[in-house]
Amino acid sequence: MSKAYDFAVVGAGAFGAWTAHFLRQSGASVGLLDAYGPANSRASSGGETRVIRMGYGPDELYTRWAMRSLPLWKEFAARTGREIFHQTGVLWLSNDADAYLKSLCSVLEQAGVEREELKAKDIAQRWPQLRFDDVTWGVLEPNSGILLARQAVQSLLKELVESGVEYLSAVAEAPSGDETLTQIKTGTGESISAGTFVFCCGAWLPKIFPELLAERIFVTRQEVFFLGTPSGSADFRPPKMPVWLHRTHAGLPYALPDIEGRGFKIAFDRHGERFDPDTGMRVVGESSIGQLREYLRQHIPALEHAPVIETRVCQYENTWNGDFLIDRHPEMENVWIAGGGSGHGFKHGPALGEYLSARILHGAPGEPRFSLTAKQTAQNRAVY
Repeated sequence: MSKAYDFAVVGAGAFGAWTAHFLRQSGASVGLLDAYGPANSRASSGGETRVIRMGYGPDELYTRWAMRSLPLWKEFAARTGREIFHQTGVLWLSNDADAYLKSLCSVLEQAGVEREELKAKDIAQRWPQLRFDDVTWGVLEPNSGILLARQAVQSLLKELVESGVEYLSAVAEAPSGDETLTQIKTGTGESISAGTFVFCCGAWLPKIFPELLAERIFVTRQEVFFLGTPSGSADFRPPKMPVWLHRTHAGLPYALPDIEGRGFKIAFDRHGERFDPDTGMRVVGESSIGQLREYLRQHIPALEHAPVIETRVCQYENTWNGDFLIDRHPEMENVWIAGGGSGHGFKHGPALGEYLSARILHGAPGEPRFSLTAKQTAQNRAVY
């Protein structure tokens, strides 16, 4: 059995689904494939929540993309009648030596993004449930907040199917070819033909293109914790609790308030060991719980003994410095690759889909930072 489309998009996460959205808007026929289902528990777009923020230190490019993406997320939410964006605010916490935060303020000002600069005493007064003795100032983005990740992606897929996109739950086998790819095979032996193929497979990209990406996409284990908050207390739910990022701590912790009763979410933005998204065990280690408890004792004393009501082991999938990879395959002219976005990419799904579809459909110029040739083989993350 075989199917044929103008475009076949492999990977139904935030990148793939938004790319399919914009390709379908051109009137083209689009097939969208995913191995385990949209926003499944192994996917980079899985899980309940993701942060959407405008601040990227000195990196104006990603600030612009976030500014473009937020209204597109809001328009999508309005179309579907789903509250997928929660305006909780995003609070950056740091000290006077942090050049990143100073640059962030400058970029936000130039871009016209509303922000509030806060002294340590202001932070302590507004959020007394938190304790940051190492923080001397902070920056609040009042209009930023949280996206409901799984709900957003699954709702987007529903809208895509209603618009004529054909969704296939199938594993795409590694493609092979010289100059033009004519078809790909699925794990069940089905053939998918297309004029153009787009691979937005996240952590599976190095498996699909091992010679090209095995040393350019780094897949690492990440642990996330959800804590039960005190009964009757609203201290860890909006509006009393924003998203916050603690930049003066070596583990780069970040936290999201309790949304929809799932618990207070906290994690450390650091790269763990190499991880296989298909077979990796997704169980948090006891030592990680101990490290979390110590952090809570110092900075969130009300939650020091809070029950861990849920944990997740997901994966980051990054390029050497955290820049996206969005480029044409160097050997197959009708194959495009988009990935390298874990840890900060979900929010950019709409802007990425718009950018990639414009490159494919209209030959729009590419951003050099997103090119394959810009990707090195030694990890040195610079984009957060």
